Amino acid sequence: MKRPHLLNFLSVITDEWISVRAAITMRENPITKQFSHQNLTDDQDARLPIQALRLLRSYEFKMKLVGLTNKQEVVFTKIYDSDVLGDFRFKIPLTSETRKIEAFQIYEVSKQEGLELQLGTALPLRIPNPRKIIICDFDKTLVDTRYSTTRELYRSLTKPLQFFPTLTQSLEILHEKLKDGFNPFILSASPHFYEEAMRDWLYQHQIYTAGIFLKDYRKVLSFLDGDLTPKDLKVQGLYKLNHLLDILGMTGLPDELVLMGDNFESDPVIYLTLAMILLGDQKPWQLWRELKENDAFQLSKRQDANFLDKIYQLQNQLERRQGRTKPKLTIYIRKQFSEDKLVLPDFCRSRMDLIELYEGKPVIESAPQLSV
Repeated sequence: MKRPHLLNFLSVITDEWISVRAAITMRENPITKQFSHQNLTDDQDARLPIQALRLLRSYEFKMKLVGLTNKQEVVFTKIYDSDVLGDFRFKIPLTSETRKIEAFQIYEVSKQEGLELQLGTALPLRIPNPRKIIICDFDKTLVDTRYSTTRELYRSLTKPLQFFPTLTQSLEILHEKLKDGFNPFILSASPHFYEEAMRDWLYQHQIYTAGIFLKDYRKVLSFLDGDLTPKDLKVQGLYKLNHLLDILGMTGLPDELVLMGDNFESDPVIYLTLAMILLGDQKPWQLWRELKENDAFQLSKRQDANFLDKIYQLQNQLERRQGRTKPKLTIYIRKQFSEDKLVLPDFCRSRMDLIELYEGKPVIESAPQLSV
């Protein structure tokens, strides 16, 4: 029998609000270990992306959120409606009561009349001052995944991520920043049903608190959503920059920001664009006009409006921050082959000094022997 299952839940507490991003789906035999921060040591425990392929289906839900203090006292209760895909995106204002929240209990209240089905308990992420954020790409930055041919796509679906070579230098940079107090977020263009397999890989490499942002392929198939269109299956610029803006919308403006990616697609342009926004190099409308001329940013009319709106929201945050020092930015880009220079559009070359190129040689880890 199917029942609601909490696919992911991320809540971030800042000085002004509690941002919540969650997703619920219907599933038989829900996997209860998703939110246990255990260290996976047996490769046989690693989940395969194809096991979550049914997450392409969509449902609507009502989520009841109960906020608890460290003494288990209830100080917040509210019911939220999902979108047509079962996703939730909202902010809870900080008040004298909500500031006391140390944990959330999560319930689904619409699928069985009169019943509140508990989906789990989650601890919100508190980002202390100074606010340090690291956003890291996954494919070809942490793991040398390949999707170019039909055979490679099939292998990616039917093998755990431990099967693919790990890029150890990228992992070392990430761990170094975590020890320095940075809060991690993982950004990938992989389909949303890769999340459990990706979480397993992160736990196995001692990365326990990262928020994961993936590409929801259901939005490509949805005529009502409009955030993604079929062209965005190949073109990554808009998708990645949108999620970068979403992450900063949840965490607030950082004092230090580290961005990690590779030079196999458009990561340098995307990261430099964000840097130019944060450093105030250009007005939002000027940058938006420059981006539209780049092949990595092909916008539909609805995407055009949504993207410009997000840039202005970030600009408003920057204006409220006036008087404080600008964020310290560092961009790590994994080299493609032995290159020493990057080919960049004219509008972002002025910030090339923010980029540090490094070599990321893949290392094949021990992996289960699975048939192709």
